[in-house]
Amino acid sequence: MAKPYSDALTADGPLLFVSGQVPAGPGGEAPGGIGEQTRQVFRNMEAVLAEHGVDLSHVVKMTYYLRHISDLEEFREALLACLPEGHLPAATLVEVGGLVDPTYLVEIDAIASLPRDRG
Repeated sequence: MAKPYSDALTADGPLLFVSGQVPAGPGGEAPGGIGEQTRQVFRNMEAVLAEHGVDLSHVVKMTYYLRHISDLEEFREALLACLPEGHLPAATLVEVGGLVDPTYLVEIDAIASLPRDRG
């Protein structure tokens, strides 16, 4: 299986540090399984990035926090479906004992590179 991350990436401009995004949707509740929750986290991440004029292709590093390492295969499938084709940020995956809400199965934070003229 190909790894769903890059060993290293360079950043061209100033960095944007995105706090951990959780799978809470517009109504505040998390959807069901890990795949659905991962897709919601990415929708939330895309909204934060868009506020700063960038998108997922600008992300150079992500940290993935999973409640259950047994969800890894389904998480990876959803992750690869959410990332732009051919863009794999450097990444760290951590299994955690809990997240801020017991219904959350995943949380993701990121570092994105802003265009040089944006600082």
